Amino acid sequence: MKDELRIWHYGLVARWWAEFNEGGDDVEYFRRAIVASGEPALDAGCGTGRLLLPFLRAGLDVDGSDASADMVELCQTKARSEGLSVNLYAQPMHALELPRRYRTIVVCGAFGLGGTRAHDLEGLRRIRKHLEPDGTLVMDHTLPNLEAGAGATWTRKPRLPQDWPEQGDRRRASDGTELELRWRVLAFDPLEQTTTREICIRQYADEREVANETRSIDICVYLKNEIELMLASAGFREIRVTGGLEDRPPRPWDDARIVFEASA
Repeated sequence: MKDELRIWHYGLVARWWAEFNEGGDDVEYFRRAIVASGEPALDAGCGTGRLLLPFLRAGLDVDGSDASADMVELCQTKARSEGLSVNLYAQPMHALELPRRYRTIVVCGAFGLGGTRAHDLEGLRRIRKHLEPDGTLVMDHTLPNLEAGAGATWTRKPRLPQDWPEQGDRRRASDGTELELRWRVLAFDPLEQTTTREICIRQYADEREVANETRSIDICVYLKNEIELMLASAGFREIRVTGGLEDRPPRPWDDARIVFEASA
């Protein structure tokens, strides 16, 4: 299996995540999951620390890992600026090899990104290996058929690649420059259940463009039953699926986001 992933979380894209990707109702949801299942915990796919930093502020014993060294470096910088100590590892899930085991591992918005189904299955195996006996994995997933703008329409052949949107999301960064983000769908294969997206970040200083980066990401498209089978194949048991961020069964057509909880 090749270790190479195609993700876009580097350079200015990582900078965008660090500057603007903060907060959300799921922070408290996953914090409660760690409290319920126990510490130490691992935030696998921690990015620049959207969940991890609030966990640390709450006094939880949580490590972080991510496939992007740029994201890990930015997360470490943010943690140090707040006087927070954290163990961070620049490792993709399918190559996870960490020095300790965990009572809880959370995966939020990171499953299926950048690799193949073989990568994702190996990632689940590695996660299980890093859990203590009876440890718990809590992992969310956004269902593709309900994901707005994904281009993953299975009822008709989409016109791809999409055109770039005429207007991007432009925001002022902490250093006074402005970052503008645009993204589009490049390809979608309903047989292989894969999609490729492209992102462009432009940086402006005094209304003058000073940097421009375009990157792409491969995404494996999964539905609920396939992930359940993969979890079972990876050795997990007592697999439970809930809808949204609530303790209830998923509601067909209503829940774009589901959560898997499984025991090692």
